[in-house]
Amino acid sequence: MLAEADGTAPHGSDGSMRTSNINSNINPDSSILISKMEDVVIPFSSEVPCDNNGQRMWWAFLASSMVTFFGGLFIILIWRTLKYLWTVCCHCNIKSKEAQKVSNPANNQAADKGPKGPDEKEEAPASEVGWMTSVKDWAGVMISAQTLTGRVLVVLVFALSIGALGIYFIDSSDPIESCQNFYKDFTLQIDMAFNVFFLLYFGLRFIAANDKLWFWLEVNSVVDFFTVPPVFVSVYLNRSWLGLRFLRALRLIQFSEILQFLNILKTSNSIKLVNLCSIFISTWLTAAGFIHLVENSGDPWENFENSQSLSYWECVYLLMVTMSTVGYGDVYAKTTLGRLFMVFFILGGLAMFASYVPEIIELIGNRKKYGGSYSAVNGRKHIVVCGHITLESVSNFLKDFLHKDRDDVNVEIVFLHNISPNLELEALFKRHFTQVEFYQGSVLNPHDLARVKIESADACLILANKYCADPDAEDASNIMRVISIKNYHPKIRIITQMLQYHNKAHLLNIPSWNWKEGDDAICLAELKAGFIAQSCLAQGLSTMLANLFSMRSFIEIEEDTWQKYYLEGVANEMYTEYLSSAFVGLSFPTVCELCYVKLKLLLIAIEYKSEQRESSILINPGNHVKMQEGTLGFFIASDAKEVKRAFFYCKACHDDISDPKRIKKCGCKRPKMSVYKRMKLACCFDCGRSERDCSCMSGSVHSNMDTLQRAYPLSSVSVHDCATTLRAFEDEHPSTLSPKKKQRNGGMRNSPNCSPKMMSRHDPLLIPGNEQIENMDMNVKRYDSTGMFHWCPSKEIEKVILTRSEASMTVLSGHVVVCIFGDGTSALVGLRNLVMPLRASNFHYHELKPIVFVGSLDYLRREWETLHNFPKVSILPGTPLSRADLRAVNINLCDMCVILSANQNNIEDASLQDKECILASLNIKSMQFDDSIGVLQANSQGFTPPGMDRSSPDSSPVHSFVRQASVTTGSNIPIITELVNDSNVQFLDQDDDDDPDTELYLTQPFACGTAFAVSVLDSLMSATYFNDNILTLIRTLVTGGATPELEALLAEENALRGGYSTPQTLANRDRCRVAQLALYDGPFADLGDGGCYGDLFCKALKTYNMLCFGIYRLRDAHLSAPSQCTKRYVITNPPYEFELVPTDLIFCLMQFDHNAGQSRTSLSHSSHSSHSSSKKSSSVHSIPPTSRQNRSSKTREARDKQNATRMNRMGQEKKWFTDEPDNAYPRNIQIKPMSTHMANQVNQYKSTSSLIPPIREVEDEC
Repeated sequence: MLAEADGTAPHGSDGSMRTSNINSNINPDSSILISKMEDVVIPFSSEVPCDNNGQRMWWAFLASSMVTFFGGLFIILIWRTLKYLWTVCCHCNIKSKEAQKVSNPANNQAADKGPKGPDEKEEAPASEVGWMTSVKDWAGVMISAQTLTGRVLVVLVFALSIGALGIYFIDSSDPIESCQNFYKDFTLQIDMAFNVFFLLYFGLRFIAANDKLWFWLEVNSVVDFFTVPPVFVSVYLNRSWLGLRFLRALRLIQFSEILQFLNILKTSNSIKLVNLCSIFISTWLTAAGFIHLVENSGDPWENFENSQSLSYWECVYLLMVTMSTVGYGDVYAKTTLGRLFMVFFILGGLAMFASYVPEIIELIGNRKKYGGSYSAVNGRKHIVVCGHITLESVSNFLKDFLHKDRDDVNVEIVFLHNISPNLELEALFKRHFTQVEFYQGSVLNPHDLARVKIESADACLILANKYCADPDAEDASNIMRVISIKNYHPKIRIITQMLQYHNKAHLLNIPSWNWKEGDDAICLAELKAGFIAQSCLAQGLSTMLANLFSMRSFIEIEEDTWQKYYLEGVANEMYTEYLSSAFVGLSFPTVCELCYVKLKLLLIAIEYKSEQRESSILINPGNHVKMQEGTLGFFIASDAKEVKRAFFYCKACHDDISDPKRIKKCGCKRPKMSVYKRMKLACCFDCGRSERDCSCMSGSVHSNMDTLQRAYPLSSVSVHDCATTLRAFEDEHPSTLSPKKKQRNGGMRNSPNCSPKMMSRHDPLLIPGNEQIENMDMNVKRYDSTGMFHWCPSKEIEKVILTRSEASMTVLSGHVVVCIFGDGTSALVGLRNLVMPLRASNFHYHELKPIVFVGSLDYLRREWETLHNFPKVSILPGTPLSRADLRAVNINLCDMCVILSANQNNIEDASLQDKECILASLNIKSMQFDDSIGVLQANSQGFTPPGMDRSSPDSSPVHSFVRQASVTTGSNIPIITELVNDSNVQFLDQDDDDDPDTELYLTQPFACGTAFAVSVLDSLMSATYFNDNILTLIRTLVTGGATPELEALLAEENALRGGYSTPQTLANRDRCRVAQLALYDGPFADLGDGGCYGDLFCKALKTYNMLCFGIYRLRDAHLSAPSQCTKRYVITNPPYEFELVPTDLIFCLMQFDHNAGQSRTSLSHSSHSSHSSSKKSSSVHSIPPTSRQNRSSKTREARDKQNATRMNRMGQEKKWFTDEPDNAYPRNIQIKPMSTHMANQVNQYKSTSSLIPPIREVEDEC
């Protein structure tokens, strides 16, 4: 061949001489001939014994593969043919034998009895496993991915195949065929080792294969046939032929299987994406390898003279532009084999490119943008928020959670939702990117919970959709989320929103749900109804509480308008902080006054630990509770920094500081006070003297203090005050304290700091009140089993239904009218949560406001199951839009009209969700009433402080009630309307100028307490997270005494259970409640006209243990000119120097009044009770003081005449409040002699204590 090309070089000369001759004798102009000659000639050196003729040996490599493939295929076919023939022959023999048996049955029987030959053995060994089967099973286990060995082997084979493909990429830069020395070529040695392993693995696969023929034709087998034998040939010939080694790229098709074996791919989309990519890339690389082979070798029939030099990567480029139909033409195939291959490849490659590439792009595009995993940051907590994730819910949550008044919030918020956020929500996340992350997934999927690191999260918050059409379904979804999260990590703290109260019971079925560990369920229906119920007792309280538990920024207004004072109060929030050790041993009122006057903080409650180490929240507990070491206080303040003053306060360093801003952390060491020091300090505060001048504790006490400590140690969790210990010490050392000092230290019963009602908190059996003796009648159930609510035997709904005429004859007044929109298919709103606060046991029976429901009877029948155990409840079937029904229930004489709707969530248009409530509210406000009923006596929702004489207002210095005319216009009726959509508040008041885009808390109806929206409760999620006691406090305030124990009881029976009165249950009545104090008359009248709010605060706290915390002021009270507007607004926690006006109503926390339960004979002449609460008419603040006495007599005569007319008109008709006592007010009270059972109880108590108060005249309420 070389001689044919050159013609001058002698045959058999060495390589170097031949090369020089070629270079010197070839014409320089024939460059094409040089290229062809170099492709044909195989370079070699004298050290490599290669073919001296330079002849190609590619056919030897190809023949080894072809012989292996077709030879093995031939052997398999021959084996199958022989096996088939053998089977056919055996089958024929069996058939002939069966035919003989049928024709000669006698001979067959004899043959069966005779001895069997060696060929006629039983076929028992056929059932045994042969060695071939065992080897086959072993090989199958070795290559199976079900075992660890199999997975390792499969992964190793794939990795070595990719390594062999890499070696091919390296060798592709060399000529197609070259001489190689196996002992000196490192890549050839590695490739040889790889192929030996492939050969062994091929043998295992062959043994384990059930169908050898199909195994021989598999893609992986073909790859082995054309890649493994040529390596052995190259070692034998000392030659290397690039050949078909590119087929190793077909192994990439198994890439998805390998990743599945390694548990890397788990989703269908990821598996499909990897499959498409691996098939596309392997086909692309394999086709490029074939083009590289034929184009660099040339056509065999052209004597390889039409070859061209193309690198492998140029071939890859050529195949890509060919598949994409671009075809630039810069690189193209010149050989016939290459062009023929390109023709068929275009057909298949174009189809594959057109189908695979769009699908790959679609899968990549549809890949979750938020599908990563959360990376926890050391030193920074994170919470997971899931559930109803929308722009509104997230923005409300972040606005409150990340509020600047919370100080530094070092918490990262991780949102998890199965739907990707829209553009607006995505923009919101980007604005808070430093503290907010979003991940797409579901909390029902454990994999997604692992992605957000739920096991290390500080808490998980679940938001509910307040506007859903099916509240029960929404609650069920949230309960399933709780179950999934608790199943994944039982110790995680969960705070979830619930829509319906009855669904809270399902959370108790979750074993790992533990409210003691911080798990909380915020029931929106329960709290919404509780807020509205408290507004029935003190109008405007719902607005004040909603603002306290929401984070609002201070908005300063220079003008002297009602908005200025309202917004100053809105800036206050509820905070918690531990009290300084300087307060240890002081009573709660003392600490409360000190914090308000000196620290400018309002303390309303504390977390108290009993001797059994059980914590409870006490709201305005009174003098009997002393501060412990590490007591947690609940404060009302404008930001968290101000509350720190209570923690930093030091009597030694800050006693003389007047500016509270200067109270910072001091360097004093604060050791725990000794017993004597704590007792003396408490005594000094009680007697009002300084510690130096106080002589309450004499030296004899100090000298005997060691004895006192040994006998009665004062721990930091002592329930009783120091006076209790002193009394115990006095019993053993009677000469220690003088009688005078005993009285000063609370030892005497008539001490103002240790009244009978205070002592009854600890031991009701010690000094029982008269009412307590009466209530402990074992034959009567007046309260539920917990003693927290008034109770009566269940009543049928027919007994409480009023017709329109019957309601008109009843002449209701001082009652609560509940207008409810709903039908037989509406979702239940949970009216029990509205009634329970109005039936709390800290009200006396005669103080309970009658409740009249006006609405669909079909709907109220569904709710009645939860209402039939409450007293003074009646129903008027009708519609709240009917003025006849409203007049029948005397809506102009009611204390509050509540407008609710159960149909609000069934409307798609948000602006129409509140149409019924808005229409009812406007309908009532446009009504007109005459004054034919007469002048009624009312107290403008104020009350007489406990202990004051109510019998003769003319002679008593206390005048807390005023006489005024009944309401004549519907606009003066106290109304609170529930709204779903905040923006609809603009339709309630036609005379306000609120902008539709104004936030709810800035609108006039909300500020006045006439509108309430459930959206204000969203802030409780973040408030509960930062302090789990906040939810307990607010539930204690608004629900009337609901406890976890009561919830467990309601979950079992779905109704309150009546219980007999015991000292323990009666003691539960002794808890404070919210009320409104009137300033235009009574003991605080001197402060009502220009006095300071701080003076009122201190006087009410010291005198009556009443804790004031806000003002309900007329909207135009700041104007100098008189105004006929009767609207009021809320002012939260005014400063000390805030000026009062006579028409103000003061929000306060009052103690339980034991004396209010006494005989109401003294009250028969007035209607100061709840039946005659005030109406906010235009004459509230316009009654001259000189006319009060004249109007008193007129009012009394008019009322008596009215009662007489009513009694004559009603006659012996049925009683509408079937559970009301026969002698209950406003009927004339009859004094009956004490029963024998009652007398026995009194004698029993007399034997236990000589300090029995005079027994009051008992009214029979049974």
